[in-house]
Formats: sequence, structure tokens, C-alpha cells
Amino acid sequence: NLSFNFIQTIDDKNENGKCIIKYPKKIWCEYDGSNKKIIVSNGKSLVIKTVNTGSYYRYPLNKTPLVFLLDKKYLISKMNILKPREINGKYLNFTFVENDNEINVFFDKKNLTLVGWQTEDIYQNLAVTFISSVKVNQNINNKIFILPKND
Repeated sequence: NLSFNFIQTIDDKNENGKCIIKYPKKIWCEYDGSNKKIIVSNGKSLVIKTVNTGSYYRYPLNKTPLVFLLDKKYLISKMNILKPREINGKYLNFTFVENDNEINVFFDKKNLTLVGWQTEDIYQNLAVTFISSVKVNQNINNKIFILPKND
């Protein structure tokens, strides 16, 4: 699993927070700021819930680009066949297209640590996510991957 902080930019709007990824295909993210948005995937569905506005969206995970980013075996298989693009001598970028989703994944060139990704969100907005303070294989409570209810 991976635990990290993130900054996400969509349409020149920045949001930040923290996430935990548990392979395969589980994610829990909590956004900072006034919206108190959370994103949770149990491996099959993805829920985006905003506490303050009461908005609640549920999607099949396989209809989102996250299905590929949350699959470590898939990412490794793509990295083994694709030629990376070096960026500023510091990062390696792999670009792949699956089911009409173009996904760019970025790794630190020195240690191959994941540093971010770029996709289009469900509204065709460019979404760029940078991650930092990455911790690997932390003890996590699996209950965080239970999908929140629509209150």
C-alpha cells in the first residue's frame, strides 16, 4: 500500500489532501479545505462524497481511469513494454491509452517512486495529481475502503 499527500489541479483549481492506496484497486482520499470531500473505492465502485454540500456520486470503478492507476500489476506490465520519456533529468513518464483514457504516470528517475499522474476526469477536464511524503506498506484500517453511504 501507499500513503501520501497530494495536490490536484483541475481547470486551474488546486485542491490538496491525503490518500491511501491499497493494491489492487482500493483508494481512500480526504480533501482539505471547506468542502470536506472524500473519495473511496472498494475495488469495484468509486464514491465521491462532499460532506458540506451533501453531494454523492457513485461510479463503476472500471468506467474511470483510476481502475488502471490502482492496479499495480497493470502499471508494471505497461512499464515493461513502453519506453519512458525523461523529463528534466528527474522524472520518468509513461503514457498509455486504455478505453479512450489517456493516462500519464510519473516516477522519480532515481528510485522509481510514484510522483503523480495526469488523466481526464469524468467531465473531460484535465486532472493533474502530484503526490509527496509517500510512505509504503503502512498499517492501515481496511474499514476505510467501505463505501460511504448517501445520507
